[in-house]
Amino acid sequence: MSFNIGLSGIRAASSDLNITGNNIANASTVGFKSSRAEFADVYSASILGTGSNAQGSGVVLDNVAQIFTQGDINYTENSLDLAINGNGFFVTSNNGALSYTRAGYFGTNQEGFIVNNNGERLQGYGVNAVTGRINEGVPTDLRVDTRAANPNRTSKVESTLNLNSTSVRPTAAQNAYDTTFATEYSAHITANAVDPATPTEDEMAAARAAAEPAALTAARDQARTGFDPSDSSTYNSSTSVNVYDSLGNAHVMTKYFVKTDANTWDMHVLIDGRDLSGTLATDPAFSSDPEVLTFNSSGALIGGQITNIGGAAGWQPLDANGEPAGAEVQNLSLDLTGSSQYASSFGVTSVVQDGFTTGELAGLSIDDNGMLIARYTNGQTKTQGQLVLATFANQQGLKPLGDTAWAQSSASGEPVIGVPGSGTQGLIQSGALEQSNVDLSEMLINLIVAQRNYQANAKTIQTEDAVTQTIINLR
Repeated sequence: MSFNIGLSGIRAASSDLNITGNNIANASTVGFKSSRAEFADVYSASILGTGSNAQGSGVVLDNVAQIFTQGDINYTENSLDLAINGNGFFVTSNNGALSYTRAGYFGTNQEGFIVNNNGERLQGYGVNAVTGRINEGVPTDLRVDTRAANPNRTSKVESTLNLNSTSVRPTAAQNAYDTTFATEYSAHITANAVDPATPTEDEMAAARAAAEPAALTAARDQARTGFDPSDSSTYNSSTSVNVYDSLGNAHVMTKYFVKTDANTWDMHVLIDGRDLSGTLATDPAFSSDPEVLTFNSSGALIGGQITNIGGAAGWQPLDANGEPAGAEVQNLSLDLTGSSQYASSFGVTSVVQDGFTTGELAGLSIDDNGMLIARYTNGQTKTQGQLVLATFANQQGLKPLGDTAWAQSSASGEPVIGVPGSGTQGLIQSGALEQSNVDLSEMLINLIVAQRNYQANAKTIQTEDAVTQTIINLR
């Protein structure tokens, strides 16, 4: 009997050494979960059961349990290296056969699918091609779309700016105003038989009132006919922004501001140096019909906030030769709501336009919730999918497959599939890997204990052998 007991102890100690050695061997294996040996005692039993004074019959390895505690997170420079911070497993598919892993070594294959080192495809939710929304429901193979991003034509430009209230009319416009005012003022004095040497205050006010409309008209006409985008003396301020046509071509929209009265400005809009009819500024036929901006006495813009570029017909994009660029005629509005006229220098406080050119794939990132986000060279981003995680009612019931992967079993229960951050699912850390949860200090101590157990059980066999030899030697 003692031989069998000692032998079972040696076997148990050997199993303990194997399990501890396996833990030590995988101390640097990403996503590895350490195991521990769980032993149970053995008692002989008759048909009537075990007696109260029954002697033990040794030990048996009852279970090898895996410890699913969190491993340390180490950061890498690969955006497709993934770590789970919390509960859950990555779901991978090998031709439909699902497995579950904590090892986040991922990359893309020649077809663009996200795969691990064994070529198994990462599972997640795809994106609806029409709405751009995540198709939640049945997980599928996640795939990176490497095609260029489609351009988006500009439909609206929103700009907030300040026009300097202390600005004066351009010189030519001011000269036209002064000349016309003087002429009209004298004409009124003469027509009303006013002594020009000794006019009364009322007579002077009446003359000014009579001369003002014509002077303003002359100044405005001169400002418009004399406007030349190449001559900065014909306007007060300017600013530019890129707009895009349906083919992704960039066009420069420039706004020129000309002060015509105390609270009134002309705004000339040119695109690629052409007026809205397509005529170059250097062409004798150039004629810019401005939008009139009006401000109240508090400096707030109250007129001309929104301008439809090209009017009801829309804007026709042109190429460098002034010919249609092949792009669609598009409705394009300019919104200056919120702009002001204060006694400070001209400045643009914000500008937003909703168009962009085409762009090539520049990089990928995955956020905490598993969203696969593509970045393009045009500065745009696009969601291409969302990975899923799986949890189990009994993690200990998972069947180890090797390659740091597990399979579902009847003991583990059905997987609960969900996106990171939902329910009990953990969060995703992109550009990082979860290291093994093996504690080397503990494992080295376990080695010492297992070695002592092995030696002690061997001593049991040795002692039993000595006792047996004594009996054999009796005569």
